[in-house]
Amino acid sequence: MNKVMNIKKLTITAVIALIAVLISLGGGQLLAGPPDVPPGLEIAMEVQEAHTPSLMENPDVVGTAVGLDEFGEPVIQVFTSSEGVRGIPRNIEGFQVDVKVTGPIVAYKGKPSSGVSHKSKQATPIQLGTSGGWRYDLANGYCCSGTLGSLVTDGTNQYILSNWHVLYSDIVNGGNGRTAQTGDPVIQPGLIDISCNSNNAQNVAALVSGGGSLPNSNVDAGIAAVIPGMVMSDGAILEIGTISSSTVAASISQAVKKSGRTTGLSRSSISGLNATVNITYDNECAGGTAFTKTFTGQIVIKNSRCGFLNGGDSGSLMVQDVTTNPRAVGLLYAGSWTCSRSAVAIANPINDVLDYFGVTMVGNP
Repeated sequence: MNKVMNIKKLTITAVIALIAVLISLGGGQLLAGPPDVPPGLEIAMEVQEAHTPSLMENPDVVGTAVGLDEFGEPVIQVFTSSEGVRGIPRNIEGFQVDVKVTGPIVAYKGKPSSGVSHKSKQATPIQLGTSGGWRYDLANGYCCSGTLGSLVTDGTNQYILSNWHVLYSDIVNGGNGRTAQTGDPVIQPGLIDISCNSNNAQNVAALVSGGGSLPNSNVDAGIAAVIPGMVMSDGAILEIGTISSSTVAASISQAVKKSGRTTGLSRSSISGLNATVNITYDNECAGGTAFTKTFTGQIVIKNSRCGFLNGGDSGSLMVQDVTTNPRAVGLLYAGSWTCSRSAVAIANPINDVLDYFGVTMVGNP
């Protein structure tokens, strides 16, 4: 315990020293990519992981993560479904516990942005960061929409990247009628934005075998093969433009942005890493019976009043908040049920998603 406390107290000094070295080596600019996780933060993650199972035995605890306090010290974050949850320690092995009332965390495929419409039917080839989804939601009695987030490639073919629960959910859960099948169309816009009439949509991609990730993976991701001529081949995203083909790991306080169906272009910052979270998939838009799935190693983003991510934004790509060639950081898929000041958004680390499908981002070198 004393060792943990000593290393913890050195965190700020270590980070400052590391930044100074990087600036020196980079000729006055930080080298590409964020620095390695500081020692204190890495130890906090180990402590968090060790105590997460017991913390989440409390039914009112919906997740944990590691973040930094106002002094730059590592803290263990505990997410609760309501105020006043009892039985949560104030300190764990020398690390302060920061309780955040996030409410239940749910998958964000939803029903009803900026000066640019992310819900309208686009002229082809379309840009991404737009409303879309599986054409046959209506067969199951649902009329929903998510976001067609970005473009990826396996070196030969291009695919739209979104979430499993936007593109493929009914493959597993069955719904009330027709299940998703290989070759089924992915449409733009999504059904909720065209008065639930699929005849008003355009087919932009097709579901592929093995293109959905749940329920047994640690990512909520889906890909669909682009129909030639229907999507801009450079992967341009509405209000963001063409991104970089490289990616970057998430870091605490990192500035990020996304382009999505509901809230359009929005900005925030990363508040937690290494999160273990319980995500609820309801039966309104996920298809079939409601269920809860636990994800580990996730990214937590500030989402006050759901201004960064809201229902229908699932599938959006989260990138660096820079003007030119931003690099992808994560794939957004869930957030707080209650849009309070302490609401959060959740993203899969982008490299976990790309590795799952064996693809890379489409973008500038």
